[in-house]
Amino acid sequence: MKVLYYDCFSGISGDMNLGAMIDLGVDIHFLVNELNKLKLKGWEIVADKDQRHGLSGTKVTVKLTGRERVNRHLPDIEEIISSSDLDQDTKKLSIKIFSKLAEAEAKVHGIPVSKVHFHEVGALDAIIDIAGAAVCFNSIKPDAVFVSAVELGGGKVKCEHGLLPVPAPATAEILKNIPVRKDGVNFEAATPTGAAIIATMGTHFGSCPGFTINKIGYGVGQKDHPDVPNLLRVFLGESEEKSSGHDALLLESNIDDMNPEFYEYISEMLFSAGASDVYISGIMMKKGRPGNILNVICEKGTEEKLKDIIFSESTTAGMRIFPFRKETLSRTFEKIPSPYGEITVKRSFLKGKEVSCKPEFEECKKIARENNIPVKIVYNKIMAIITKNK
Repeated sequence: MKVLYYDCFSGISGDMNLGAMIDLGVDIHFLVNELNKLKLKGWEIVADKDQRHGLSGTKVTVKLTGRERVNRHLPDIEEIISSSDLDQDTKKLSIKIFSKLAEAEAKVHGIPVSKVHFHEVGALDAIIDIAGAAVCFNSIKPDAVFVSAVELGGGKVKCEHGLLPVPAPATAEILKNIPVRKDGVNFEAATPTGAAIIATMGTHFGSCPGFTINKIGYGVGQKDHPDVPNLLRVFLGESEEKSSGHDALLLESNIDDMNPEFYEYISEMLFSAGASDVYISGIMMKKGRPGNILNVICEKGTEEKLKDIIFSESTTAGMRIFPFRKETLSRTFEKIPSPYGEITVKRSFLKGKEVSCKPEFEECKKIARENNIPVKIVYNKIMAIITKNK
């Protein structure tokens, strides 16, 4: 398993991340050529070797060569990325990081996500930092991303509304449920852009599972400190243990006064907004009233949208949120021939050994409807083919 390990002992910013990726071996010409697919003008990347406390790394600066004064909103950013010539995986990851950043800014300022137009979301250098992070990630293609406790820094940071203690409000919002440290250095060590990058890409936070180091990259920051070098250290390595899970969240709400017909509609909305699973558990509540627990499993970063749906569409007045580790089998999907044409089968593996194989049930339902036959007949015939071919 290929892993990246972000050692954020002196924080992380967008340019430090790009520096570490180039130091790891991502070709700068490849990176620039990919970023040119955004079709944006007025920028250039300058990458030079530099040192902090005698440790050599790569310092990246995104220089603005024009006079851009554009207050972009999240929909503007999404349009730039979606209409670019970047590959789909890079588009998807870039938009996901930007959404994480915009949702945090919206939360701390009490405005809709679509109205956010702050520097960290709209500025050209932030677009290059974030799209560049996605390009580098998809170039390396790690199976897992480990993230150490993140140094936040100390002192004050200048925000739109004056001087505030470090971390910046958006940074604090983004790094909720992620281990952090504070006051290791006397400047803003973790920026909102840097926080959004690791919060979106990270699969393990805090303690680091064992792995073998193959390469080490250092991204040099713009600050200096007498004791702690302003560096982002990133390891590229291999782990013998196949990643079978990642951190996730469970949202729970007790409900005893809602029309049960609403559950189907709410479930559909939750799935559409990114929920991994939605299910209902029956319980006995106070005063002997029967009720239900609405359970929603989701990935970190999607919970705000899901919370809004639950509170606005159901009758619950409260919610419990639990972080947990989600373990899953590795899976593959393939087409096999059948009397009904090609059908998709899903194979699940434990430590490389197949432990189950079954047809996609939605396709079985479609075949049953089209041929006016019971779905159990379709399912059993496909399972017989699978068993015969083992």
